[in-house]
Amino acid sequence: MKAVLQRVAEARVEVAGETVGRIGRGLLVLVCAERGDSEAQSVKLLAKILKLRIFSDHAGKMNRSVQDIDGQGACGGLLVVSQFTLAAEVSGGNRPSFTGAAAPDEGRRLYDDFVARARAAHPQVETGRFAADMQVHLVNDGPVTIPLHIAPDA
Repeated sequence: MKAVLQRVAEARVEVAGETVGRIGRGLLVLVCAERGDSEAQSVKLLAKILKLRIFSDHAGKMNRSVQDIDGQGACGGLLVVSQFTLAAEVSGGNRPSFTGAAAPDEGRRLYDDFVARARAAHPQVETGRFAADMQVHLVNDGPVTIPLHIAPDA
């Protein structure tokens, strides 16, 4: 699975003008299931996201995770949005190929699995809408943007 994390001051996702997910301070997680992925990648990806120390401590160093944003046990939000275009392959020309992305049914199953695991492990999880035309609005804090990839054999 692939993900792009963006540390945000706030973020929301809209579908047809309706806000379907919104968070304050936390992480916007753009996630993509690839062919060959399974729940094992979902488990590893979520564990990495929840423990990644990319929020500032009192000294301004990146020492806090989304689970302990202020060092006092306060959690930040997760806004999880499916984005199959993270599987884009562009080495063969100028038009991206998305053959590396999981098939739609499998992608939905793995996305739903990731969201369910996130909700079980973290108190504030919002989502986009799978396969919808979404508009994502965010204020990137920093900016801090981090790509993650958990390979099937990792």
